[in-house]
Amino acid sequence: MGWTLTTSLDAFRTAAGAFLAADPVENTVLLTVLDRIDRDGPRAYGETPPEYGWWCEPDGTVTGATLRTPPYGQRLGRMGTAAAEELARALADRPQRPEDAGGGRETVFAFAAEWARRTGLGWAVAFDERLYRLGELTPPPAPPAGRPRPAAPADRDLVAHWLAAFCTEAGISAPGDVQADADQRIAAGTLLLWESGDGRTTALAGASPAVAGMSRIGPVYTPPEHRGHGYASALTAAASARARAGGAAEVLLYTDLANPTSNAIYRRIGYVPVGDAANVVFR
Repeated sequence: MGWTLTTSLDAFRTAAGAFLAADPVENTVLLTVLDRIDRDGPRAYGETPPEYGWWCEPDGTVTGATLRTPPYGQRLGRMGTAAAEELARALADRPQRPEDAGGGRETVFAFAAEWARRTGLGWAVAFDERLYRLGELTPPPAPPAGRPRPAAPADRDLVAHWLAAFCTEAGISAPGDVQADADQRIAAGTLLLWESGDGRTTALAGASPAVAGMSRIGPVYTPPEHRGHGYASALTAAASARARAGGAAEVLLYTDLANPTSNAIYRRIGYVPVGDAANVVFR
C-alpha cells in the first residue's frame, strides 16, 4: 500500500487510467489536465515536466490519484484521508515542494494538516469552491441581444487579456505565456465568445473537450464594463449545450463560494451542487 510518483504519463495512464475514468466527476480536473497534456505536450503548463501519482491498496487496487503541473500546485483527485496524509509526508520530504494544493475539501484539509505537522509550515484557505453538475439545461428566458460564436485567431489579443484578467480576479496564477495559452485554447476550439447585437464582444466562456464522458465549463469571464446584462448566463448556457452536443454526459463547473451572484446564475440555468472543494496555500 502506498504512493507511486512518476513523470511518465504512460505509466500513470496504465496504472490509474481506469480509476480516473470510473469517477469522471470527482476526477474532473485531473482528466482535463491530462487531456490538455495529450493535446499540447508535456510543456502545456510550464517548462518543468508534470509529475503524476497513484495510491495502491495492499491488493493492488488503485484508489487515489494526484498530479502536479509546475508552476501550479498539487491537485488531489479522489482519495481517502489516509492516502492524502501519506501523500503529504511523501512530498514534504522532497526538495521541490508544492506551494499550494487543491481538491475535495475533506481531502485537501487532511493533506494540509499533515503537511503542517511534517514541515512546520502553516497553511490557509485561499478560496472555497463548489462543484456543480448540469441537470436539465434551462437557458435564460430573456437572453441579451447577440449570439455565441467560437473564438477565432483574430480574437487572440482580446482572449489573452481576458484570460489574464480572469486569473487576477480569481486569485490564481496566470500561465507564463498568456498569449500562447490563448493560441492553444483557440486552436483547440474550447472557447466561446458572446457577440452582442451591436457587434461588440462582451464575454468569454470555455468548455473542455469531452473526456471519459465529462466536460467542464471554465473559465467564464465578463469584463466589468459589460456586467449586469446577462451575457455570462447566456454564454454559459450556450457552452453547456455545446459540451453536451460534443458527447459529454456530465457537464461540470466550479464556482467561488464567495461569489453569490455566479452561484445563483448557474443554479438558474440548471446546475446542481455536487460537493465542496478548497485550495490551500502553505506558508
